[in-house]
Amino acid sequence: MDFETILFSVADGVARLTLNRPDRLNSFTVQMHDEVSRALESVAKDASVRVLVLTGAGRGFCAGQDLSDRAVAPGGEGVDLGESLEKRYNPLIRRLTSLEIPVICAVNGVAAGAGANIALACDIVIAAKSAKFIQSFANIGLIPDSGGTWTLPRLAGQTRALGLALTGEPLLAERAEAWGMIWKCVEDDQLVAETDALAAKFAAAPTRGLAMTKKLIRESGARSLSDQLEEERDAQRALGRTADYKEGVGAFMEKRTPKFTGS
Repeated sequence: MDFETILFSVADGVARLTLNRPDRLNSFTVQMHDEVSRALESVAKDASVRVLVLTGAGRGFCAGQDLSDRAVAPGGEGVDLGESLEKRYNPLIRRLTSLEIPVICAVNGVAAGAGANIALACDIVIAAKSAKFIQSFANIGLIPDSGGTWTLPRLAGQTRALGLALTGEPLLAERAEAWGMIWKCVEDDQLVAETDALAAKFAAAPTRGLAMTKKLIRESGARSLSDQLEEERDAQRALGRTADYKEGVGAFMEKRTPKFTGS
């Protein structure tokens, strides 16, 4: 596939998707949405892909929507922002969260607006120490979209979510880690190495078990404990019949490194 606004590659079980408009802090345009969508569709269909790494080129991860890509001006006609969410941002968040593989987001710099919430929607977020997350919507009279009003209170609690959303104050990566909003904050020069090591770990892991873990944890908030126990029972029953489970037990008993195939 030929892309102009992203970089995309697959090797050794790892798909890498890099937002590639560094001169615009990798902000989204209609074209970028289309290219990201096609790349993620390819990931979903490729059985060889066992982990996805999402990051940005240059000095930032993503500044959200490129406002110059919308025909709006002071005093002009309004635009239907709901259409943009329905057609582009919402499908993106749904796809990232429902992929049956782990999704790692390497936040290499500022993540603002939709860019912040796209990052926080991923399964594992590793951020460079210089990175920051900004809910910039309040500054232009909007609400945190791309799942922001759902994700923020679940990750940070209602009080902190309201503070971030209403003030638009930057949240530094170290504090995001301390608040439990991201998995890890690392030195800037260690971001690539940390991300690559985790991606390699997931690429060699029992993929179906990771996918089911992701699914059950993400859906747990909508269930009672009793219902969740039944979901766990059904999942464990299915996973107990997989080749990876047999390999994992066999390797443990034989005191060797397992060779998982994702099946």
